Amino acid sequence: MTAAHGLTLPDVTVIVIVYDDAERLPRAIASVRAQTHRDLDILVVDDHSADATPQVAAELAARDPRIRVLRLERNSGGCSVPRNRGLAEARTPFVMFLDSDDELPPRAVELLLAAHGGHAEEGYADFTMGAVERVRPGGGAVSRWMPALFRQRRTVRGIEDEPGLLFEPLSTNKMYRREFLDRHGLRFPEGLHYEDQLFSAQAYTLARALRVITEPVYRWYVDSTARPGAATISNRRHLMANVRDRVAIARRIDAFLAEQGVSLAVRRERDFKFLSHDLRLYAGDLPYRETEWVAQFAAEVLPCVEPLSADAFERLGRVDRAVLGLLREGRYEEARQAARGLAHEVGPRETATGPDGRVYWGDRVPDTVAARADLDVTEWDLPGCPFTAARFRHEITAVEPDRADGAVELAIRTYDPGLRLPLAPLAARLHLAPAGRWFTVPLRMDPAGRGVFTGTVRLRPADAALPAYGFRGVRHPVLELLRGSGPGRRGNTGVLLAPLDFAPFELPGAARHRVLVEPEGRGAGRLQLRWRPDGAMGRLLTPVLRPDPVRRAARLLVRG
Repeated sequence: MTAAHGLTLPDVTVIVIVYDDAERLPRAIASVRAQTHRDLDILVVDDHSADATPQVAAELAARDPRIRVLRLERNSGGCSVPRNRGLAEARTPFVMFLDSDDELPPRAVELLLAAHGGHAEEGYADFTMGAVERVRPGGGAVSRWMPALFRQRRTVRGIEDEPGLLFEPLSTNKMYRREFLDRHGLRFPEGLHYEDQLFSAQAYTLARALRVITEPVYRWYVDSTARPGAATISNRRHLMANVRDRVAIARRIDAFLAEQGVSLAVRRERDFKFLSHDLRLYAGDLPYRETEWVAQFAAEVLPCVEPLSADAFERLGRVDRAVLGLLREGRYEEARQAARGLAHEVGPRETATGPDGRVYWGDRVPDTVAARADLDVTEWDLPGCPFTAARFRHEITAVEPDRADGAVELAIRTYDPGLRLPLAPLAARLHLAPAGRWFTVPLRMDPAGRGVFTGTVRLRPADAALPAYGFRGVRHPVLELLRGSGPGRRGNTGVLLAPLDFAPFELPGAARHRVLVEPEGRGAGRLQLRWRPDGAMGRLLTPVLRPDPVRRAARLLVRG
């Protein structure tokens, strides 16, 4: 408790921003009210909601004198304006942020505030930060955001001490000294999305010291299936305005770092972050975009890429660089195709060899020096590397259900870009492992031209043995090519890329299960099988979700 002019002020202001989120706001507020540190100012900033949010916020404030509500005169369309208005209204020594669709774990404020005090040898910190729990919807799995960053408690004396912090852009898992923010005029950029990235880069750079703790201090609900109006900014990557905002923020970060005179090591880390994270998010979506969209995307991002350090490019994975090189060359359809291999390091369909003997991704030698550096796959040694490490590419060209037999027939085309396989039939196996129990179907791949093989396989999900307790989950079949026989037999296993848009269908599975056959719908777009128990088995495997204290408190708030 802080004294000022004979009055006592709370220690911390939690700024809760909300827009059209009347349903989830009570849960967020309940998580703040449930904090073990009670001396709080809870400031709800409503970005001019058009739903029942104003009424819900007023009801919450009537139940707890610590809650204040500020409604903006007009909707700002983003997070920056409501957060900045909250900072202008805060009077406490410390501030932190919470979005209305997320929660604070019960000890978040206590832990972050205690870290500010620290030990005598740790000294002063401008802000403290802790781990983040990512929660999938519907009672899904909980995982840690960037877990390696929060494994050890430590004091970091500015970004030069730990340039890798630039990869962690969240503003919501931190508690700031208000004096630090005010002294530097540190506020969120208005009129742009991805505001956290610039704000955090500036905070890391300007801080004399910051303290990292290992405990979770923020609960981030990640729902990629949210309705369009409720989807997060990151789930609106299909909008070209979204791309432009990310590029604009990247340019502003670069300009700020240059103005601050940071070291080459920091600038290189920032460059690598843009290529390996920011650009990678959009690159992974390219298979699902029209060619015209890909061309517009290239026009927006390539000017931002050109000045980046050579070191950042050299640290990229080879498939990432291939996608970038194909964009540089204007080979947009090939870029979409290459992007399907990002998550699993899938190779190309074919390669071209230059006059100097260098081997390049695609059917021709690139035109420019930069693209040749990006598309050079000589190091893979596609013809001569061990068979088990060879980069074959397996694509499903047709998916045909046979509901009468409860089967699906797959037509598969395998590409051998290293031209290492003999022009003869190949033994192969399709593997699937529901509930960890391997299920294998043999097939034959026949040559269909130089470096291309085709085959068909019939898969009956009901033939897969399931445990007595059943199985609910998703599995992706893989294809194994076999070479040799007896003890010297070798296998090479790779993912199966499915058509991106075939209509999902259901087949019977073993022991009162149904199996949905569908495209993965994200990432590489592998073939995906989803097991769903039927009847009593389904009820048995559906978890009974017991509400935690925060959810119970949220419901009580709504009910009054």
